[in-house]
Parts: sequence; C-alpha cells; structure tokens
Amino acid sequence: MDGKISFREKICYALGDASANIAWRGICTFLLIFYTDVVGLAPAVVGLLMLIVRSSDGVTDVLMGIVGDRTKSKYGKFRPWILWTAIPLAVILSLTFTCPSGLGMTGKIVYAYVTYILFTLVYTANNIPYGALMAVMTGDDRERASIGSFRMAGAFAGGMLVQGILLYLKDHFNSYSIPIYILSAVLALCLLVTFYGTKERVEPPANQDTNLWADFRQLVTNVPWVVLLIVGLLFNVYNAVRQGITVIYFSHYLDRTALCGAFLTVIMVASIFGALATGPLARRFGKRNLFIATLLGAGAVNAGFAFCAPTDIVAIFAIGIVGEALAAVFPTLFFTMLGDAADYSEFVHGRRATGLIYSAGSFASKFGGGVAGAIIGLVLSRYGYIGTDAATIPGAIPGIRLLMGVIPSAIVAVTAFLMFLYPLSDKRLSEITGELSKRRS
Repeated sequence: MDGKISFREKICYALGDASANIAWRGICTFLLIFYTDVVGLAPAVVGLLMLIVRSSDGVTDVLMGIVGDRTKSKYGKFRPWILWTAIPLAVILSLTFTCPSGLGMTGKIVYAYVTYILFTLVYTANNIPYGALMAVMTGDDRERASIGSFRMAGAFAGGMLVQGILLYLKDHFNSYSIPIYILSAVLALCLLVTFYGTKERVEPPANQDTNLWADFRQLVTNVPWVVLLIVGLLFNVYNAVRQGITVIYFSHYLDRTALCGAFLTVIMVASIFGALATGPLARRFGKRNLFIATLLGAGAVNAGFAFCAPTDIVAIFAIGIVGEALAAVFPTLFFTMLGDAADYSEFVHGRRATGLIYSAGSFASKFGGGVAGAIIGLVLSRYGYIGTDAATIPGAIPGIRLLMGVIPSAIVAVTAFLMFLYPLSDKRLSEITGELSKRRS
C-alpha cells in the first residue's frame, strides 16, 4: 500500500490527465472564440452561459464525490468511472464544438446550453474519480507528489497537443469542429490506457460506516481543504482568463493569428518542465512555501503583458514561457495537497472521504472557468467587442490587453496571500502520514 509506484503506472495515470486536458484546454482556449466568431453569439451571452453552467457544478461535483466514495466493483471505487466515461466524454466534446445548420440565434443558444451542460456533467463523472484515484494509488505523500508531477506533465502534454495543433488543423480544414473530432478519439484512447494501467491500493478504515452527514460535517471543518478550495478557485480563474483571451489577443491585438499556435505550443512545453520540477522543489522548499512563491512570481511576470506593444513578439513569448512554467506548479501542488487533506481528515476523524475531498478540484477548475468566462464576456462587452464585426475590434483592444495582463495578475496576487492560511507544514504532514501508516498496518 505504501510502496513505490512504478514508472509505467505513473505514465498510465498521467495519460488520464492528458485526455482531460484535451477536453478542458480545448474548452477553455477555443470555446469562447468558437461561440463568438463562428457561432455568432454575443460575448455577454457567452459569459453568462459559462457562469450559469459552471455554477451548477458545485452540486454535481459533490454528488460525484459521494458516488465515487460509495462505488463498489472488482475494479475499485474510482477506476471504473474512467472506463465508463471514456467514450461519452469524447462524443460530447465533439458535439459541443458542432454548430448544426438551420438554427436561428435562439436555437444556437439553446444548443450551446444543452451541449455545454452535458459536457460538464460527463467531465465531472470522469475527472473527480480520476483525481481521487491518485490518493488511493499509494499512502506515501512523497510518492503522491511524484505521481502529481507526472499527472501535470501529462496534463500539459494534452494541453500542448490541443493548443499546438488545433489552430493549424483549423486552418487546414477551415473548421474548429473537425480537429476536435480527431482529438476526441485520442482522448478516449488515453482514458482506456489509464483504466487498464493503474491500481487502487489504499482502502478507507475497515470500521468506517457510511455516514453522509459525518462526511459533510468533517469536510467543512477540514481547514486545509477549505483553504485549498478557495485558492484552487482563484488560481483557476487566473489560468482560465489567460487561456480564454489568448487566441483573441493574438488575432486582434497582435494581428498574428498564425503565431498563436506556436505560442501555445512553447508555453505548454514550459508547463511540462514546471510540473516535473514541482516534486523536487516541493521536497526542498516545502509545498506551502513553493505555492506562495510561484503565485507571486507568476503574477509579477504576467503583469509584463501590460507593457507589450504588438511588435514585442520576443517579450510576449518570454513572458508567456516564464509565466506558464510558474503557473504549472499551481495545479501540480493543488491536487497533491488534496490528498494531504484526505490524510488529515482520516488522522483527525478516523474517516476518509477521498472522492468528496477531490470534488474540490473539479469544482474549482470548472467554477473558476465559469467566473473567468463571465469576466471575459463582461469586459469585452464593455468595450463593444463583436467577434463577427471587424469594425468593433479597435475599440475593444484596451479590454483585450487588460484581460491578458493586469486582471489575471491582480487575481493571483490575492491568491498568494490567502495561501498563507494553509496550516499543514511538511513536518506536520510527515507526522500524520507516519501515524496513518501505523494504523493501516
């Protein structure tokens, strides 16, 4: 239970987040411009859609955490969901990037709501069990940190795939939809490899009863979890604002749409290095200290976009590379530390609700993306942006620049100060995991 996890199993696990990020990065980076510039929806309509749909995820994420904790099968609690949702997730992602012909504006809005809601539901059923799986693959918190680094490397590899080639394929096929269909097939294959290549080893305490009220009560009094939930929400707003505005920034401020694919590719490479470096850096400096330092650093670097002119291509790439390498540390530490919060709950209360605790990860990601979508939509609307009307673009440039630079940096600065409230030092966590190891044996 507490032994080392093989390199092969870590790779298989990482492929699960590669597939998740084909879906999620595709949604965060390209769905807004698909809705505004292809489907023809107004930015305010898109922002409201994203906020409404993702706000509902708080309930579905918690429900999925509860279901995952109570799933019983020969494959375990969480692995079966990866198998069951592999193909449905690929199908609904494809439908989300499809605009059926013959629909009026009302029909397009209804279709967007239906497909986007279904996407978030299937993604929840896949991603919460996937995240919780890491916490039950091993009881060793240092080994979990290593798995977390592999996971984030896989995540950013998936992101690099979708962000790096989608624009080129879009130009080739003159469509966002066909590239998404191709990538959806890759997504399903990666999830199947994750299911077959991983194993669950950590079980809840043998005498733990099924008590939903106790799980909720202990969840909201779990201080490490509460801090991580708020911090995760805010850094996901930061990431999603940057992801959602990047294509628009390159297309309309720099007037270099073709260069955007190269930019998205190189920052994903930087993200992989940042994720892989997180484990060693966390062991040296501590998870909490590293989290705070990288939050402050990423905010300071990202603010540099505010000073870039359209001709400052080298500076824009440099800011993107350094900022993305620092930002890659956030989710890597976050999902690892959710496992620590599960250990803390078991240590204090003698109960373990891993799926419920990991529902924070999916909720923070999706609701943070919804808030980001609303911010982008409102700011672009404030500056008169209409994606299908070129005459409105010049007046919207100041808003586009704010969304790329100042607004994300302000969000991440607040996040860094909130992280000071996180109570688990690495020394304290080592004591907790050592005691839990004794109890389990």
